Amino acid sequence: MLAIDHGYFGNIPGQLKCFTDMKPLFEYADALMLTRGMLRNCVPSELDVPIVLRVSAGASMLKELSNEEINVSIEDAIRLNVSAITCSIFVGGEYEKQSLMNLSKLVNFGQEYGIPVLAVTAVGREMVRDARYLGMASRMAAEMGSTFVKTYYCENFEDVTNICPAPIVIAGGKKIEERDALQMSRNAIDKGAVGVGYN
Repeated sequence: MLAIDHGYFGNIPGQLKCFTDMKPLFEYADALMLTRGMLRNCVPSELDVPIVLRVSAGASMLKELSNEEINVSIEDAIRLNVSAITCSIFVGGEYEKQSLMNLSKLVNFGQEYGIPVLAVTAVGREMVRDARYLGMASRMAAEMGSTFVKTYYCENFEDVTNICPAPIVIAGGKKIEERDALQMSRNAIDKGAVGVGYN
């Protein structure tokens, strides 16, 4: 999965400043994860790649990121013919409950209209990306009905995949050397992940 939704909270890495530079990668991605604005404005309509649509938004990265709400109607997601819908959950964040209720809304929409739901386990500035936290957040997402979960790779990653009954895709995280990224991907798959999402 090629995740290019980070602009929704103001995080625009160098490679995303010129979105047209990313277009050659689209055909090689198993799925694109993005916002509806980027889907409508930057993805050719003839592209035949599954879309995972970010349907939440809120504060910029200058404020508390966990303060999000659902900002896309299910009807709009259906009009856009997306393959899945997604939002972040901020377990341990200031607006934890709100983010979990957002996920609940998406699961209800997904159940009603037959659309899979991806829960992204967001990690706040003060939170540690360890197996205990990521396992708890991933399990909560699965318990709430998420179809699949996107979380970070960590030491003892098998503890995360063993506790979460939903399929897990790892999040790319910070930029690392290409060889290290490939090794991390391999390790994640060996330890139970079903896929990799990079940005």
